[in-house]
Amino acid sequence: MKLVLFLLLLITLGCSKGPETAQRERHYALTGKVVALDARSQTATVDASAIPNFMDAMTMDYPVKSRVDFDKLHVGDRIEASVNVAGDGVYDLSNIQVERAGK
Repeated sequence: MKLVLFLLLLITLGCSKGPETAQRERHYALTGKVVALDARSQTATVDASAIPNFMDAMTMDYPVKSRVDFDKLHVGDRIEASVNVAGDGVYDLSNIQVERAGK
């Protein structure tokens, strides 16, 4: 009987929800115009179009994941990029494709 109770306890513990596990990172396609850059914090302020199922069109600061991506940006550039959103609300830009202003 004790063995059965012990096994039931193990099964119950194995099925119970433990601490929150990290959610999978989500990725959204962003298009917009770079309106400001901050090299110190490696952020780009982007006037972005609406991102379906994520957010309305708005201008906001985005940390840029890669220094290489950040260094190719200039104010006025139109860009396409990936917005990466972690389960804890942390976000950044990556895979940035630039169309220079005036093209």
